[in-house]
Parts: sequence; structure tokens; C-alpha cells
Amino acid sequence: MVTVISLGGSIVAPETADAEFLASFVALVREQLEADEKRRFIFVVGGGGPARAWQKAYREVSGGGKDDQADWIGIMATRLNAQLLKAVMGEWCTQDVVIDPTHVGPFVGRVLVAAGWKPGFSTDYDAVLLAERFQADRVLNLSNIAKVHTDDPRTNPDARPIDSISWADFRAIVGDDWSPGKNVPFDPIASRHAAKIGLKVVCAAGRDLDNLRRLLRGEAFIGTEIG
Repeated sequence: MVTVISLGGSIVAPETADAEFLASFVALVREQLEADEKRRFIFVVGGGGPARAWQKAYREVSGGGKDDQADWIGIMATRLNAQLLKAVMGEWCTQDVVIDPTHVGPFVGRVLVAAGWKPGFSTDYDAVLLAERFQADRVLNLSNIAKVHTDDPRTNPDARPIDSISWADFRAIVGDDWSPGKNVPFDPIASRHAAKIGLKVVCAAGRDLDNLRRLLRGEAFIGTEIG
């Protein structure tokens, strides 16, 4: 059983690397691996605070800059976070960090860690491609929101949380275009491909590890199912 998790960079490194969260997350992953010898994980890690800070500096210095250069800066931040996660997973992760989801060999261990690939989309799209490659039936998208809303709740007080939504309705909310640092529950490019291949996505709060444990066990959880 392969479980693909798109792990938001804002969870791993909200400003800088969050060692306390990583320790708790690794403990939960080890618990799951030891409880079920058939379970394997693929983690695709975002750029988080470092990506936003370095992209902001680039745009300020360059007077706006170019999206592809901002994307590359974000991609490098994802690779730093992914290398950290691979290292702290220790003996469970023996393969190099994946940086191209279209050219990845056999999954030979229990944990595989991936990072950003190239400009034009976020690590959510990499997670969808890896789920397709290794025949996972869903992607768990862990970020700093507990549920998808009908609109941005930070700017619209009437935004309502959603328990379940179709890809068509979700894509109507997030649109079709990607720009570096775009703040949406799931990347529009990834959403388009997930809809095309019939992949389900679950959005949930990444820091709520008790909720993640229930999700991994197939128990009732707090989050939004897309598909």
C-alpha cells in the first residue's frame, strides 16, 4: 500500500525548519510503518517560508521579476526541505530525493521523498504524478488549513467549510492558472491532472497529527475530500 502525501512547506518550515514538528511527524510515520509491514509512504515537500522569503527578495530587487525565476527559487527551497525530511527519516528512506517525477526508478524501500521539479506548477502536481506512477488511489494534501472553503475565509467572512466536493466544483474555486507562491488549497495544474486520471485528494491540517493518524487508519477525520 503506497500512501502519497503532499506535505506543505508551511508545515515543515513555516519560517525556518520546525524541528519539534518534524520529530513528532517522523514518530507517527515510524509508528505506521512498524504497525503494517506493507505500508509505504511517498512524501512530496513544499518550499514554505524560505521559498516565500527568497521569492519576495527576488521580486523586490528585480522590480517584479519573472515567474520562471521565482519558481526556480521556490523549487530550490523544496529541495532543501526534502533533503532534511529524507535525512530525519533515517534507515526508512534509502533512495535519493526525487526531483523529476517522470523519471523515477522502482520504489525499493519504505519511504520515498520528492521535491519540486520545474517551473509551471507546485509540488502538488509532482505528488499527483507520483501517485499515478505508483498506483496510489489518492493524495493526502497536508497544509495549514483544516478544510477547503467556498472562498478565502481570511477575506470573506461568509466562506463556508466543505466536507466533500467534485473536481469540477473545486476547479471553479481555484481556477486554471498557476503563479509562484499562489495560495490555494491544491495547485490548479495538479487539480486538472488529478481530475483527468480520476485521482482523489484529501485536504487536511498538517499539524493535527491525531487527525492524520485517524485518516491513515481509515477512521473518521476532519478534512475535505475532492474527487
